[in-house]
Amino acid sequence: MWITIFSLIVLFFSIIIHEVAHGSMAYQLGDPTAKYAGRLSLNPSKHIDPFGTIVLPLLLVIMRSPFVIGWAKPVPVNPYNFRDQRWGELKVAIAGPGANFLLVLIFGLSIRFLSLSPSVFIVFSLITFFNLLLGLFNLIPIPPLDGSHILFSLLPEKYNNIRPLLQRNGILLLILFIFFGLPLIFGGVRVLYFVICGQPSPF
Repeated sequence: MWITIFSLIVLFFSIIIHEVAHGSMAYQLGDPTAKYAGRLSLNPSKHIDPFGTIVLPLLLVIMRSPFVIGWAKPVPVNPYNFRDQRWGELKVAIAGPGANFLLVLIFGLSIRFLSLSPSVFIVFSLITFFNLLLGLFNLIPIPPLDGSHILFSLLPEKYNNIRPLLQRNGILLLILFIFFGLPLIFGGVRVLYFVICGQPSPF
């Protein structure tokens, strides 16, 4: 039971770090929106979305779902404030998954190269697993995920008509992906976990 509780805590704080990374990058690029909203903070109360942070993850755990997902309140960003109008949106989008992957490297390489007690190993494994999951999931190019902003920033102008099409149907596409494509993400997580940690994922 304690592993389930700690898993939810790890997931929640990994999501917070992800969102704070978005806001911090936006602030560095000249947009103070997140700072003025008090969202450049690791204080959980600043980021809780009642349904996405609490209700949905708990329901999935109670229902013994094979996966647990959740989200925090998105950090507000105003791209018109960016000093770098060409690549600002791309930089902010990459910052969230980038923060998750940085945690993966820190804790995953610790698993690989350090001698850890069983309890510390479980904690580090959970942090590595959930941050891999968040990082990969958010790179999917479906709105409102970060991958869509990365895609829109890199697409040539002649493909601009794709953006409104994806934005109109983003939620539907995301729901379909969660039901049918999520096993691919979990498969990728387990492969990367093995490559980084040097051993199979215990989850």
